[in-house]
Amino acid sequence: MDVLKIKKMNEKATVPQRATSGSAGIDLHACIDEPIILGGHQTCLVPTGIAIGLPNENYVALVYARSGLAIKHGIGLLNSVGVIDSDYTGEIKVGLINQLDEPYEIKPDERIAQLVVAPVCPLPVQEVDELEETQRGAGGFGSTGR
Repeated sequence: MDVLKIKKMNEKATVPQRATSGSAGIDLHACIDEPIILGGHQTCLVPTGIAIGLPNENYVALVYARSGLAIKHGIGLLNSVGVIDSDYTGEIKVGLINQLDEPYEIKPDERIAQLVVAPVCPLPVQEVDELEETQRGAGGFGSTGR
């Protein structure tokens, strides 16, 4: 059975767990000694104090925003979705952005993001001169209607 291995990089780190049996992700916690004041429209990099080990190259870990922080406080991920490749074993740090004018205080051990493990299909790359015709073709950005 494949498992997600978690290594504490800091003794104060919280090992993430699923909030419910139906949770797709596990919550990542801020591993900080004192609060961080994230000013309006500012960014910061928040350590989690953990590293992960994915079973093999057929998995990726994706860092997503927590919807409660985003909706209630305007706190999102700086790069929309963080990608943790299967061969990365360093500490996970989360780039946050405050999208509102009001400052937000990130507290020690606060849940700041969520981690979802997903399968990947590492296909070989082949350069071609032409692609197969499809009904949609090159149409994008609203080409299929509203």
